[in-house]
Amino acid sequence: MARTPNFDTLAIHAGQEFDPTTGAVIPPIYQTSTYVQESIGHLRGGYEYSRGGNPTRTVLETLLAALEGGKHGLSFASGLAAEDTILRALLAPGDHIVLGNDVYGGTHRLINRVHGAWGILNSTVEMSDLAAVEQAIIPGETKILWVETPSNPLMKVCDIAALAQIGHRFGVTVIVDNTFASPALQQPLALGADVVVHSTTKYLGGHSDVLGGALIINDDELAEKAQFLQFAAGPVSAPMDAWLTVRGIKTLSVRMDRHCSNAQAIAEHLQGHPAIDRVYYPGLPTHPGHELAKKQMSGFGGMLSISFAGGAAAARSFAEATHLFQLAESLGGVESLVNYPSEMTHASVRGTELEVADNIIRLSVGIEDVADLIDDIDRALGSV
Repeated sequence: MARTPNFDTLAIHAGQEFDPTTGAVIPPIYQTSTYVQESIGHLRGGYEYSRGGNPTRTVLETLLAALEGGKHGLSFASGLAAEDTILRALLAPGDHIVLGNDVYGGTHRLINRVHGAWGILNSTVEMSDLAAVEQAIIPGETKILWVETPSNPLMKVCDIAALAQIGHRFGVTVIVDNTFASPALQQPLALGADVVVHSTTKYLGGHSDVLGGALIINDDELAEKAQFLQFAAGPVSAPMDAWLTVRGIKTLSVRMDRHCSNAQAIAEHLQGHPAIDRVYYPGLPTHPGHELAKKQMSGFGGMLSISFAGGAAAARSFAEATHLFQLAESLGGVESLVNYPSEMTHASVRGTELEVADNIIRLSVGIEDVADLIDDIDRALGSV
């Protein structure tokens, strides 16, 4: 029996057989909304209408499942569409979610303001404090433990295996947002998580040219519920978006190697700079989650944050002075980006426990030459 291919091979080949009609190496984009039936109720390949299924999306969903080591992959129009679907599949009014106190602002907005209006309750907790997590769970009411590691933007590292054990002891579904690490660096299902969620816009797509989201699920019943919502509510990825994401995933592993090495070099360069209070990067031995990250990740990622000794004015000056690091939301593309979370990605959590200090800048380190990136940073620091 043939062994399962390694990750880099799966990223290029899983779900991507050549086209049997023409021999095309790359599966085509099936830019169609509907499919001719052989006869009433007899479908060709199971395809009826593209909200329910599309061959290009099937390629992506097969690939996503293979990369995360899961049974079922589902592809969505955005990361938040994927999150909304799994919340609907698991929750009813009166249910409770425990989530970290440092998660993506859009996730908290979706849970707190959209689902909160329908009677879903939530508590935020320091996810690295296992005793606090256990205390926050309300037996019989808590249905989801929402884990983001590394977290956005403070790069906190949480023990997925330990959190999965706690969640399962209380009958809670453990969901891990794996966007920052990507499956190239971390595979939460193998550590005991029940569901993995991605914004495929980020590292999986990798080129800042497509929006998308994903769920990877092992449980057949839960996957069926999510697939029903995917069909009934329609938050699916379009064929071109699915194709672009597959194209991006082919180079995921080699891109992550460069993202990681560049981020490590920049984090080490920034440590000890008089303008900077702290560098948040799990690859630094001084990071409180460094040893855990070494254990559950194969690399430390391309994201880092820095806090400025000069407060908000210094942080804003730096963010507006870089050139190669372009001032923009999002992350995970080949190009480097700088973000001011308190007024950009995390503006919606001001006044909550998740509020991000106004002296913090988040860097999405791209795959450019690291010497050029460091030079850009040094020039911007000169303006602080």
